Amino acid sequence: MNRPSLPISYDDVVDAHARIRSEIIDTPATASKTLSQITGADVFLKFESFQFTASFKERGALNRLLHLTEEERKRGVIAMSAGNHAQGVAYHSQRLGIPATIVMPKGTPFTKVKRTEESGAHVILAPGRLADAAALAQKIAEDEQRVFIHPFDDPLVMAGQGTVAIEFLKTYPEIEALAIPIGGGGLIAGVATAAKAINPDIRIYGVQSEAYPSMKEHLAGRTIEPSRETVAEGIAVKTPGTQTAQVVKELVEDILIVPERTIELAISLLLEVEKVVVEGAGAAGLAALLQYPQIFGGMKTGLVLCGGNIDSRTLAFCLLRNLTRDGRIARLRVMLPDLPGGLAKVANVVAEQGGNIIEVNHERAFAAISVKYTELDVVVETKDRDHTAHVIKALEEAGFEVIHQMGTWP
Repeated sequence: MNRPSLPISYDDVVDAHARIRSEIIDTPATASKTLSQITGADVFLKFESFQFTASFKERGALNRLLHLTEEERKRGVIAMSAGNHAQGVAYHSQRLGIPATIVMPKGTPFTKVKRTEESGAHVILAPGRLADAAALAQKIAEDEQRVFIHPFDDPLVMAGQGTVAIEFLKTYPEIEALAIPIGGGGLIAGVATAAKAINPDIRIYGVQSEAYPSMKEHLAGRTIEPSRETVAEGIAVKTPGTQTAQVVKELVEDILIVPERTIELAISLLLEVEKVVVEGAGAAGLAALLQYPQIFGGMKTGLVLCGGNIDSRTLAFCLLRNLTRDGRIARLRVMLPDLPGGLAKVANVVAEQGGNIIEVNHERAFAAISVKYTELDVVVETKDRDHTAHVIKALEEAGFEVIHQMGTWP
């Protein structure tokens, strides 16, 4: 089903798939019983994080590069990206013998910068956000006569990204809905074009973070001014594509906004349940299922785990925060007389209840209690919230005053 009024057609996606399939991994897809139980939807996963550069972005980058003329290949290419598009362009440019320069915002996670450089590209770090990197890349393209490879607002890039849907729906044609992350819109534009042609009844939902709801606002005639960072930096795009927006407006059911805490939870769940590492953007689809059970409950829903390039420090913090939210790590403030043996008594009570103390801190100078007492901050590992409650009760029965210091997040 072609839509000539739109920037790309199903035939474009089919052509792209034929062109790139020998150099792109047909990534695994599977049904997830555990995530289905957690979300209430029938969940199917497409592991695009298993591409060589750990992202779907290879697809669109390669399709665009393969359309370059010999003269354009000699001049070289330039791209701007927060990471995944950069790696896709760098890797396939090196493989094809095309000189590549990548402009990245200075805030790009170090792991993405390093991997882009390791793929043979010349990396320039630009001050400011993605828009500033884009402006610099455009200037260099003009000055050096390089071909600019846009990360999303290019029909060849969009068509390349859409090849994900051809593979996914071939494996699981019963899928009724797809929840697709949106940054600039290249992935969802390509996927929606292909999926709607294969199954006109399929529902396509876009997913954006609260910090960067740019496509949703754009379609409502508004612009955004981001005021905070997001764990899903791969979809942290202030201004979506004009061509991608045309496709989204025509083919996408709705754009769903998810909070940071739900994206963090989704990252942790995918690691714990599926044993797969994804970045924030890659977890956005699952975040939508967790946030909107009224939409996806009982529906056969496909999720594209679009990228796995997460900074190890960010991943560690996501896991730690999820443990605290689940009650498996608790911080207790215990008030006790400042006498020998007090700490040992607290430790014994916790141990008797099966808890594990992983951190201890005495507070004397800044304590708001009598100098005859000390505040003891104890970080305890437990099975769950009920287990934590038993530990607290035991401490109180032993004569200690205990405050459960619950963390709060937006």
